[in-house]
Formats: sequence, C-alpha cells, structure tokens
Amino acid sequence: MNIHEKYINRCIQIAKNAIPLAYPNPAVGCCIVHKNSIIGEGYTSAYGGNHAEVNAISSVRNKDLLTECSLYVTLEPCSHFGKTPPCSDLILKHKIPRVIIGIKDPNPKVSGKGIKKLKENGVHVEFNILAEACENHHKIFLTNITKKRPFIILKWAETSDGYIAPEKKNISKPLWISNEHSRQLSHKLRSEFDCILVGSKTIIDDNPRLNTRDWPGKSPKIVVLNRKNNLNKKLNVFKTGSEVLIIDEKTIDYNKNIAEQTLEYLKSKDIYSVIVEGGAQTLNTFLKENLWDEIKVFKSQKKLVSGTNAPIIQSINFSEKKIVNDRLITYCNN
Repeated sequence: MNIHEKYINRCIQIAKNAIPLAYPNPAVGCCIVHKNSIIGEGYTSAYGGNHAEVNAISSVRNKDLLTECSLYVTLEPCSHFGKTPPCSDLILKHKIPRVIIGIKDPNPKVSGKGIKKLKENGVHVEFNILAEACENHHKIFLTNITKKRPFIILKWAETSDGYIAPEKKNISKPLWISNEHSRQLSHKLRSEFDCILVGSKTIIDDNPRLNTRDWPGKSPKIVVLNRKNNLNKKLNVFKTGSEVLIIDEKTIDYNKNIAEQTLEYLKSKDIYSVIVEGGAQTLNTFLKENLWDEIKVFKSQKKLVSGTNAPIIQSINFSEKKIVNDRLITYCNN
C-alpha cells in the first residue's frame, strides 16, 4: 500500500462513522495531511449538514498550514450548490494545493465537474485511488445514482443441509438457525438500511419483530408484501414502533413483475436501501427478476433434515468469513 492508498484507506475508515447518519447523501470520509501527519479529519454530517471536506478543514487548528497540505477524500468534492455550498470552493478558498480522490462522483450534478474546477484553478488532483474499496464503501449511493433504484441485499440463515425453515411449527415464533453473534451482525446490518422487506407468510408463521434489539442503532422501516392487506394488527411488527408499509394489490399488480414494481414503490417513498429477509417465495421472486446487489447467507452447523429449501444461487462471485461456528457467505451480483 503506497502513501496515497494509506490515507484514502483512513478516509474509508472515517467515513463509516457517517453510516447511516448521512443518508441519502453519500457517507464520505476526508483527511488532511501535512508533512506525512494527519492534522484534520471529517466525515459527512447528518443529511443537510456539512460535507466531509468542510468538517475536515474545520478540524484543522492552524489554518495557515492548509496551503502546504494534501486533502484526501473518498468521493469527488462537489462543485454545485445544494443544501450546502460547494466543497471545491472551500478547498480553493484555503488554497489547498493537492487533492487526492478515491473515485469520481457519478451524480450528474458533479460527475467530473469538481475535479475540473480544482484543476482549472491550479490544484494538483489525482483520483481512482483504492477505487474498488471506495466503490464498495459507497455502493448504496452508487447504485441509487447509476441504477436509479434502491440497493438490495437478500439475506437469510440456512442449515448445513440447506433449509431455511422447518416443515411444521407449533407456535408462531422464529426458529433461530444462526448463532447469537450472527444475529447481532444481522441487526447491525439492519441499522444501516432504510427498510426490511418480507412476505406476509413470514409475518404470520414467525411473528418476528424485525428491529435492531441486538444492536444500538435505529430500526428500519418494515415493508410487507400482503396482497389482501389482511394482517392482524396485534402481530409484533405493529408493536415495535417502526413504520410499517403494506404493499397490497392496490399498490402493485401481483400478476406482473412483483420485485420491479415493489422497488418503484420504495423509490417513491425515498427508500434507498432494502434488506429482503424472507420468506422463500419473496427471496426467489427477487432472484428470478435478478433484482439484487448482494446476498448474505448465514450458514449454520445445525440440521433440520426436512423443511423449506434455501434459494438456489447462481453467482460464483462470493467471499466467506467465519462467525464462531457459523459461516457468512456474501455473493455479489456483478
């Protein structure tokens, strides 16, 4: 890892503090380096607040040093007026001579304009530094801009013999397949997304809460595919305090592409990221329409012998990590 990659990597680390605080803005990280020492850091404030570059510059005690500094940032500085003034103008105001950027911003309002403005005013600019890592960090924002839809994760836990639910259950409560560490990680993931989407059968069979009780973060909205809008309001999802959106036959046409229509509806509700958590029919609907960006499978050592089969995944692009005695397998759709 060279010196530029070292500091962009630090920017990515800083940027994680802005998740999900910054959404729907990108969670950007920025650091300011003077003679191989970081003298300022910042990340994107809550939506409508300061961008990362503003916070990083503000954190520098001796502003006179900025004329000798390099500014590192995960995403191209903006050059337009939105809820805040352009970051590129602030960089020029403080006469920062070097700007090192992870990736260009694909937003048409920016898209190279920030880089152009800096270069035209004598700033030395480099970009595409740790580009893959920056793209992975900004994946929700990039998907929203380039694919014009929410970022989608399909998630489930399955047994070692390939089942996600038992054949029969005597009571309406979830059967925990994964271990407590996997569940905590799952709740952390929920806290970073706008909504959880499930089918009505999952709500009736499991009576889940679908919140972040095992992680100190905000619980997402709950979206339920319920054709007849006939769920009992005494079910747990209506007791958690989370907003519940019902997608019934008045919202979409259940005889056509359900996943595609659902995403259009979610987009109209300013939902930028969604975790589809089940059940099997709902997961397979999104797989069939090829509307997913990542799949996260918590593979347990438990066995069921019989039950509901886990969805079949065609992707060969995957990574794996161990969570005590579980395995988390992440598939990417690219």
